Amino acid sequence: MDQFSVQIFAVIHQIPQGKVTSYGVVAKLAGYPGYARQVGRVLSNLPRDTQLPWHRVVNSQGQISLQGESLQRQKERLLVEGIEVSGKGKIRLKLYQWQP
Repeated sequence: MDQFSVQIFAVIHQIPQGKVTSYGVVAKLAGYPGYARQVGRVLSNLPRDTQLPWHRVVNSQGQISLQGESLQRQKERLLVEGIEVSGKGKIRLKLYQWQP
């Protein structure tokens, strides 16, 4: 596994249950400001049974970036943690954003 992925995973492991953050914030905290898309790419390649809380990462507008079944999976996981998600996959960042 490359160093970029290791640092991204380390940041994501710190996101507490019931909170979310954006791809850009994850990249910045990992030491790679401006690498939000690459964070998304790394997360898209995770195995389905991963224990990494990938579902706590959304885009900078508080929107789930996934489509179809993946969107539903992420939405369900967030709901289980008490995070309200609109029908279109929007999360109120003022309430749920992780502030490390």
